[in-house]
Amino acid sequence: MTRILGIETSCDETGASIVEDGRRVLSNVVASQHDLHARFRGVVPEIASRAHLERLGPVIDESLERAGVELRAVDAIAVGNRPGLIGSLIVGVSAAKALAWALDKPLVGVDHVRAHLWAANLYETVDDTPPPPAVGYPALGLVVSGGHTSLYEMAGPTKLRVIGRTIDDAVGEAYDKAAVILDLPYPGGPNLDKLAGTGDGRAYGFPRSMLGAESLDFSFSGLKTAVLYAVRGRPVGRGGEAHFERSANDLTEEERRDLAASFQAAAVDALIRKIDRAIDQREAGGETTKSLVIGGGVSANSLLRERVKEFGERRGIAVFVPAMRYCLDNAAMIAGLAHEQLQRGDVADLSLRAVARGGV
Repeated sequence: MTRILGIETSCDETGASIVEDGRRVLSNVVASQHDLHARFRGVVPEIASRAHLERLGPVIDESLERAGVELRAVDAIAVGNRPGLIGSLIVGVSAAKALAWALDKPLVGVDHVRAHLWAANLYETVDDTPPPPAVGYPALGLVVSGGHTSLYEMAGPTKLRVIGRTIDDAVGEAYDKAAVILDLPYPGGPNLDKLAGTGDGRAYGFPRSMLGAESLDFSFSGLKTAVLYAVRGRPVGRGGEAHFERSANDLTEEERRDLAASFQAAAVDALIRKIDRAIDQREAGGETTKSLVIGGGVSANSLLRERVKEFGERRGIAVFVPAMRYCLDNAAMIAGLAHEQLQRGDVADLSLRAVARGGV
């Protein structure tokens, strides 16, 4: 039995978790910063890093208390060291290195994006209850968040190859921008999802960008612009004299709901079409796909969860989506993937660096 303390500070969530044998979550504590960033309708890096400094110690203490585990009894210290906001990452990496040195425990640096694809393996259960099935490989992985929209071939949990990525905006960023255009409160993505559930997704014919006939890349900038023009009209004038004809204040509630639903229908449809295309290409090359794995903040989206379930039934592929509490940034996914790396001897030393950009 291996118990790992995970630390997550890549953006604006301060997290600590104790995970047993890579899957069983004994504790998962997350301190959100939504209240600090709401007035700016987006994350302010300096505020985020300062908040991590204040909150990380108490969050670690609480995770140990909830798990009923003493600090000296953990087997390793894991930290998300890439990618993310550099100031936020430095806080977590510094704390993890200090703990590893003081306790003389192995230190594991984890790629935050890869960890999102491990999140679907996490569970909480009593000792005598069989754990749910784990992801089977080879798999196709899709990470959808505010900073990432990437498609992966997965030969194993730590053997990933990028086969598609966004060429402009991440889908989560497009959600947040669409929410701003519609004048929805922060955080934009969840509030747009809620509003979309009451609208007609066929009311507006927003584009589904597929790029080239064989492309597995994504593009959401055109969809974002289409929503802008549908809400505000096309800009009038040029340069400093340019202005829009109207604003979100001119929308009826029905129009606002339908715009949200139509945006969401287009965004999710583009994701599903690329997953379909990727499976087709793998089958044409004689490769099997046992599982489809979804991870990242947008994996909490209600329509995406519904559509990937339908996709799995249609294609005969097992679909793994994280429990809602593991969709957003959390330390349990960091500790979980760290177990796989530890088993393979993939450990770091005290020269481990915080890196703003990931390896995949």
